[in-house]
Amino acid sequence: MTEENYNYRTSQILLRNQFPGKGKLQIPVIPKFQEKPGDFDDLLLIGFDKTHLEDQNHLDRMVHFFLYDYRFERVWKNPDNDIEKLSRYRAALSPDFSMYLEMAPVMQIYNVFRNRWCGAYWASKGIRVIPTVNWGNESTFDFCFEGIEKGSVVAVSTYMASAYDNRQDQKEWFMAGYNEMLRRIEPEKIICYNTPFSEMQGDIVFVDYERSSWKYMSYERSFQKEDLEAFKIGNTPSGNYDTIKPYLIGKGGGSAYGGKWKPSKPEDYRLIGTPGEIKISYAKDGTKIETKIGEDGRAVAERHYTTSPNPKYHSNPHDHKVNWETPRYGVPNFEKPHINYWPDEYPDGAPEFKAFGDMIMKYGFNTEEDNRFKTISEFKECILRGGEPVFIWNGIAYGVCFFDIGYCIAHADGSCEKMCSTPDAVLEYMVGDDRLRDVITQVTVISRSV
Repeated sequence: MTEENYNYRTSQILLRNQFPGKGKLQIPVIPKFQEKPGDFDDLLLIGFDKTHLEDQNHLDRMVHFFLYDYRFERVWKNPDNDIEKLSRYRAALSPDFSMYLEMAPVMQIYNVFRNRWCGAYWASKGIRVIPTVNWGNESTFDFCFEGIEKGSVVAVSTYMASAYDNRQDQKEWFMAGYNEMLRRIEPEKIICYNTPFSEMQGDIVFVDYERSSWKYMSYERSFQKEDLEAFKIGNTPSGNYDTIKPYLIGKGGGSAYGGKWKPSKPEDYRLIGTPGEIKISYAKDGTKIETKIGEDGRAVAERHYTTSPNPKYHSNPHDHKVNWETPRYGVPNFEKPHINYWPDEYPDGAPEFKAFGDMIMKYGFNTEEDNRFKTISEFKECILRGGEPVFIWNGIAYGVCFFDIGYCIAHADGSCEKMCSTPDAVLEYMVGDDRLRDVITQVTVISRSV
């Protein structure tokens, strides 16, 4: 065996066995946090992706890892690189590697081990560490609380368990694990990042999510282009930079797909109703939409009486089938392609869009503000789910529709079209003198389907 091979085989980067734990899994134990006066007074957190050695303004914060894993994989892969930086802050929460319900059990165990190993390693280097606790379903309870001493201070986040946008809360999942944590760990204090649920017991230190966010920090670093490109293709960004808001949302537990879908905009309510009815609604431009409700009270199909968003690819009327299948966890998806009724194929016109039991209800909505795309991610989500948004920018109407295996974006009359293979390519389209990516949250949305 060469010296190089021997050094690799015995390296702690490979073995990670210098912190013996308890039980058959030997998950490392994070030493109890030794509280100092004022540690939890008006506590704010700072995301690991916001920390840097030059920071002089936020050292009284504790560093959190309620971020997507790619933002902090480096602390596991190269554990020595951030020791000096982390040691300058008030304390560090152990890294919240994901524990999604859909994860393979071996990955959940691995992520608990990584959480505790990093915490134990930082503590051995003199960093004040508070263990972050996360869990899956009940099958994870036998290992997800390992490595935390009884009576420890711990940290949790309710962000992914709370209702937001079109997602219902996941309170039932969260409270089952939280109550089990109280029973097994008996924590001295619980740092709660984001608003606690009223049912939560214990000595809770509430940390305001908004006040801890980048919006209230006294500096702002630029998001690097190479990081954005890496994020698009699912790679790990190379740097340690701040990001724009759509990439800052907390994560880590509950369903990887988020809570079940719920209506959040007036237009959404057309997709649920009384089994068998047809709901008639009108978009901002007067377009008539008929939505057929299935036996489970959710939409199964829609008919749009318009050639929008592109007359080359849409007959008047045209139909969309709606499915709610996994893995999108009960989210309405407009199937691709839609169904056209061209005169040469349907000389008698489109077939009747029949309701079950002749139930027809009329609804209206005027959703200029509610329909606005608040983030780039929301626009991408819309077209990924089969939405065909129509919007106006500087007096010109544009539309996006599904075409072949990609997307077509064009003026609403079908001119100046561009075929795109991905939502990100759509966002590179020039709307006049502006790139769509730069103005999508400012355009006036006429309709968006989903």
